[in-house]
Amino acid sequence: MGYFEYLCTLLEPLHIYALDEENNNTAELFAAGSALDAAAERFARAERESILETAEDAGLSKRERLFARCPVNVSLPLRRRAIAALMQIGGDDFTLAAINRAINGCGISAEVRETDSAGVVQVSFPGTVGVPDGFAQIREIILDIIPCHLLTEFWFLFLTWARCEELGYTWAEIEQADHDWESFQEAVYR
Repeated sequence: MGYFEYLCTLLEPLHIYALDEENNNTAELFAAGSALDAAAERFARAERESILETAEDAGLSKRERLFARCPVNVSLPLRRRAIAALMQIGGDDFTLAAINRAINGCGISAEVRETDSAGVVQVSFPGTVGVPDGFAQIREIILDIIPCHLLTEFWFLFLTWARCEELGYTWAEIEQADHDWESFQEAVYR
């Protein structure tokens, strides 16, 4: 129900307006209702864009301008998640847990692990086979998040010979699948 109908229903018991189609005295109610409908639509859009979980356009773009680098825009939910991760970064967030919370600000799922070597961390992309699309941009965002005194190694998921044996691949299956080298090294999952 729009505001015109709401105003008509609200004022009907007062008998101020003859609210039927024969009378033309509802024009001012229609004008007021139309203006209220337009204002309600603008308020709804402003409310939607002001909340990160519901923002779709301007609300996301304005938040992205707060950062030196924008996350890779894979999808709307991932874009929202990346902005949320970047917004929680603080000046003293040097713990592994804090870095892992913020690392998804690159735009895709990423994970940081400490290595056995002092001052070296390993970044991997769980669920992503091969080098992620837009990796140059992802890399720059990750390097901005990880403290600069740490050496960062990037690890990518590719098929290894050990994984081939684990999955029980045979040469006949590989040839039958008509793989080239690139498609074969990305055949991590059966």
